Amino acid sequence: MPELLSSMAGGFWLSLVVGMFGFLFGLILNHFLPLLLRLGPVPRGTFGWPILGETLRFLKPHPSNSLGAFLQDHCFRYGKVFKSHLFLSPTVVSCDQELNYFILQNEGKLFECSYPKPIHGILGKNSMLVAVGDTHKRLRNVALSLVTITKAKPEFLHDIETTAIRILHSWKEKSQVIFCEEARKFTFNVIVKQVLGLTPDEPQTTRILEDFLTFMRGLISLPLYIPGTPYARAVQARSRICSTVKAIIEERKRNAGNSRKSDFLEILLTVNTLSEEEKVSFVLDSLLGGYETTSLLMAMVVHFLCQSPLALQQLKVEHQKIRSMKQKDEKLNWDDYKKMEFTQNVINEALRYGNIVKFVHRKALKDVKYRDYLIPSGWKVLPVFSAVHLDPTLHASAFQFHPWRWESQDQMCKKFTAFGGGARYCPGSELAKVEVAFFLHHLVLSFRWRSIEDDLPLAYPYVEFQKGLVLLLDHCSI
Repeated sequence: MPELLSSMAGGFWLSLVVGMFGFLFGLILNHFLPLLLRLGPVPRGTFGWPILGETLRFLKPHPSNSLGAFLQDHCFRYGKVFKSHLFLSPTVVSCDQELNYFILQNEGKLFECSYPKPIHGILGKNSMLVAVGDTHKRLRNVALSLVTITKAKPEFLHDIETTAIRILHSWKEKSQVIFCEEARKFTFNVIVKQVLGLTPDEPQTTRILEDFLTFMRGLISLPLYIPGTPYARAVQARSRICSTVKAIIEERKRNAGNSRKSDFLEILLTVNTLSEEEKVSFVLDSLLGGYETTSLLMAMVVHFLCQSPLALQQLKVEHQKIRSMKQKDEKLNWDDYKKMEFTQNVINEALRYGNIVKFVHRKALKDVKYRDYLIPSGWKVLPVFSAVHLDPTLHASAFQFHPWRWESQDQMCKKFTAFGGGARYCPGSELAKVEVAFFLHHLVLSFRWRSIEDDLPLAYPYVEFQKGLVLLLDHCSI
């Protein structure tokens, strides 16, 4: 028996060493093989260090309303389209408006979504964010249907406004707030009510929020599945959230016919094109999309308004006019939202200038000839949205916050891709804008604020405020 155990142990270590060697050999081959092969006229550029490539330089933090040193240097040396080696893969990086548009419009034909595998481990194989082909189409169709139904429901707008008023009321005795925390509290309460029908006071809401925060921290951590690491805790947190959602689904099924809920989940249970696991994953995607990106957009708007007194004043006048046409305590409606024209300009400019989403991951499905160069099959492709948003040849005064540009500029044009494009255009973009607009309505009518000057949005490449955007508050009246 000892001999057997010794033999098994020796075999284990041999397998481990061989596996590690094979993994490292594969990484090295992945780095150098594209350099040795005659692939045709690929874009100019450099692969950087073996294995690591140029990933660390690419990810170096910089203000989100700037290109960062890596893109500035490479665009100057190689042009707006160049090759690199990022996230362990040979990559074509595009800072070109036309190529970015071409990539987004050819989703599923020439290119497909291709995020690093550790992201799949956290989001799950059924997530709409990583799904491709027919699976993505089915999930997206359901999302579009749910958004259409939601927009038509007055209770959705009422929930947003009630939550905004509750958050702002809690500031009544405060001289300062950490705005990013308040914005996340607002967006989470809105989305968990809309998706699962839960209020902030319910125990399930607290439990989901705790797990969700752990889940979010793991999304931006080193992808090592070792017990105790943020990544491992995130995978476990996702499992717990899924269990909670499954329990809610089972309870809904038991009470079928007696439920008066009108949330996403109630509608989702009637959809026959999705499996049970896909429905659970869809709920998680909805929570993720409605939580982090919307709260960050709110923070961007508030931050940039601090720097533009003229924009803030015009915004306040717009909302005073809307409020003056309503009875005291009368709720906002969809018609009111449509009257918030300058508010829409402010939101669009915060998206352009702040660059919440810097780039997306794609992979070439075949050799793609574009202009005078080749994008080889299997290479990763990174369309960089921020480079287009901050391109002075496309946007006048590109490095200034100027909401008035949107009075004559179409938000659906090629040079504005804050919500992606093509088959992966964000289905919840309009709902996010409604949340921001309704919150701003009550914020500008209730408070004056200023921020700490050195608290800037930094891209890691995910964007966050280093100090959480601390606001110093003054109360005001209409």
